[in-house]
Amino acid sequence: MPLLQLSPQGLYCAVGDFFIDPWGPVNKALITHAHSDHARGGSQHYMCQDLTKPILQLRLGKIAVDSLPYGKPVWHNGVKISFHPAGHVLGSAQIRLEYQGETWVVSGDYKTAADGLSTPFEPVACQHFITESTFGLPIYQWAPQAEVFSQMRNWALAQQSKDRIPVFEAYGLGKAQRILPAFAQAQIPIYLHPRIWHTHQAFLEAGVDLPTVLPLTAAHAKAFLPEAVVIAPPGSSLQAYLPKNKTVSTAMCSGWMTVNAQRKQQDKDAGFALSDHADWPGLLSAVKATGAENIYVTHGFQTIFTRYLNEQGWRAQELKTAFQGDAATEEESA
Repeated sequence: MPLLQLSPQGLYCAVGDFFIDPWGPVNKALITHAHSDHARGGSQHYMCQDLTKPILQLRLGKIAVDSLPYGKPVWHNGVKISFHPAGHVLGSAQIRLEYQGETWVVSGDYKTAADGLSTPFEPVACQHFITESTFGLPIYQWAPQAEVFSQMRNWALAQQSKDRIPVFEAYGLGKAQRILPAFAQAQIPIYLHPRIWHTHQAFLEAGVDLPTVLPLTAAHAKAFLPEAVVIAPPGSSLQAYLPKNKTVSTAMCSGWMTVNAQRKQQDKDAGFALSDHADWPGLLSAVKATGAENIYVTHGFQTIFTRYLNEQGWRAQELKTAFQGDAATEEESA
């Protein structure tokens, strides 16, 4: 029997009697990161990486949760468990399991390019590797972050010169924190939508060093700083917070903006291809670096990515899960 199996509640380790990112309430849940398709409420006990803990508590309320720093192992029913950097968002982790010489790594969501904020991705050697494939097509190859940040600043300044308020739509956990330096380094004031502000405060209380920002409140409808930008969750209403005599320009920050049709479909004024997931080269390099004998491909372009891996000599198969990878809610990260 393999160490991990797919059950009605998700990935289950029978010998350890725990689940990883379960799809519903269970007794013990190991969590890769705090996006809502991976971290669901109702379980009796949770375990996660240290920086994921305050966000789990913010989103799930009063829960029983233990946390670990990266790389520190614990044993549960004889299974050696450790959390390793996934580079996806702050606190995101790959979960390594070892039992009687068998090793598995569940990557959760990950990106291989360092973003200057999240702990950079670290390949973990294993026999069995579970990988996402959110952007598992060759078209998805990310430009350097500094280049995208420069484009974002230039666009914001251009909108301000037209007396428009630049609004950047970014998911509340991950992207919103990541893009702050794009504006803070240029001393552009930043307003955060309330749904992002609460996450920002949780990270500050956990000791994360983040740029100074302002909370977007109803008072700013009359006292908005003309040189400022706004960061808000996708699709959020801003009418109560912004001056009624001002026009808003909205830009989406997402890997999907690689394809212009996606921007037009979402009716945005601009789009910036910035993702918290691995691109095509990143996915391939991550799979190769593990040295895994067996690859299991989850959400995204999993059929195409699985076929490609097999054509290149890997032993890969699809793993159907409830993980969404991208963005059904504002909490997800694309």
